Amino acid sequence: MNNIIQKNRTTQKIFELKKFLFISFESLSGDLAWSLVKEGHEVKVYIEAKSDVDVYDGFVEKVSSWEDYKDWADVIIFDDVGFGSIAEKLRKQGKLVIGGSIYTDELEIDREFGQSEMKKNGINVLPSWQFNNYEDAIEFIKTNPSRYVFKPSGNVSSNSKGLLFLSQEEDGRDLLEILEQNKDVWKKKAPLFLLQKYITGVEIGVGAFFNGHDFIYPINVNFEHKRIYPGNIGPFAGEMGTLMYWSSPNNLFKVTVEKMLPALQQSGYIGYVDINCIVNGKGVYPLEFTTRFGYPTIPIQLEGILTPTGEWLYKMAKGENFELKTKKGFQIGVRILVESYFSKDNDSEIVKLYHDLAISFKNHNNLDGVHIEDVKNDKGIWRVAGASGCLLVITGDGTTVEDARRLVYNRVKNIIILNMIYRTDIGSRWAIDSDRLHTWGYLR
Repeated sequence: MNNIIQKNRTTQKIFELKKFLFISFESLSGDLAWSLVKEGHEVKVYIEAKSDVDVYDGFVEKVSSWEDYKDWADVIIFDDVGFGSIAEKLRKQGKLVIGGSIYTDELEIDREFGQSEMKKNGINVLPSWQFNNYEDAIEFIKTNPSRYVFKPSGNVSSNSKGLLFLSQEEDGRDLLEILEQNKDVWKKKAPLFLLQKYITGVEIGVGAFFNGHDFIYPINVNFEHKRIYPGNIGPFAGEMGTLMYWSSPNNLFKVTVEKMLPALQQSGYIGYVDINCIVNGKGVYPLEFTTRFGYPTIPIQLEGILTPTGEWLYKMAKGENFELKTKKGFQIGVRILVESYFSKDNDSEIVKLYHDLAISFKNHNNLDGVHIEDVKNDKGIWRVAGASGCLLVITGDGTTVEDARRLVYNRVKNIIILNMIYRTDIGSRWAIDSDRLHTWGYLR
């Protein structure tokens, strides 16, 4: 029997190697799967999207049908929302499942439902209004002039989520013009959407892993950088990089995620739960749920987690109570893209141009902090795979944010990719934002 020997200060603990099955709509969790392979576990990955047929080749074993391996696996991992009903069915069959439930899928997919559940569980929320008719939304802004945030709702594609728009004018006339000019196009791309009251402050996320009945500590405090280019300009990319650290439960956690405990216990969900917020001197204003692993959040979290990946995933799936061993200080992740990221056509010339392009390293013997996204290993040469244009996440840590920034950007310099795109300012606002957050009392 294969085992991993894990040592602590007083004893030796033997953790048996396990079998993990990942189930994905598209390539998302390959780096997490790869971390398990490197620990010696058996891993199989199923990806539904045809455009991702070669992603992770040479890193993990892929299968064409996940159902054939559900009895083989010790742990089944659904890495995205939308699998809730399947996950619940497998749990009823006695399977150990990490991933969604019908309830937690709806928390993230349906923004209005997520906001209503926050309010129901005693969390303060911003006023918001859901629409399925653009003319109604236009008339609403005309009647109620103010700054709003436009957010696609429902189970839309990641591309449609990029339509997020923050009004800059106090009366909302810039958003009004955008809606009037794009209503015929957007009603196909985002038929259901939310207008949320705009508020100024510090954007901050707080989350924790959940084992089905309780949170696993420490919690994670994170600062996402969502726009493509430094200085927060350009389109939203979901996440171009993040600054984070691990903490005991703080005031922010207690007034947001912790209040969802009873609802999560009833849902059957097992996995990661995060609430993204805007905070200022007047209060905490939660924006949205993440009820799954975050991308590229999870590779950055792995930079700070000392407990072996297979051990904490298995214990979480079993519902065990334990504490993650984590690094002190800060972790930073920087996402590396290429131009094909901007193409919405998987067969476009730009996607074909970058597909199979080699990814090189100045120092091949030091790949510390290098995490994979849509790449493959071709006989020792890493190459661009799939069609997303998201290639790598580079991570670093340090006792101070500046130490972490220095390390991560030194590691970025080790990467050689034609026309690679990344942000140079991940974590640079910490000095300003941390002062405000401590003054307001949220990090205590």
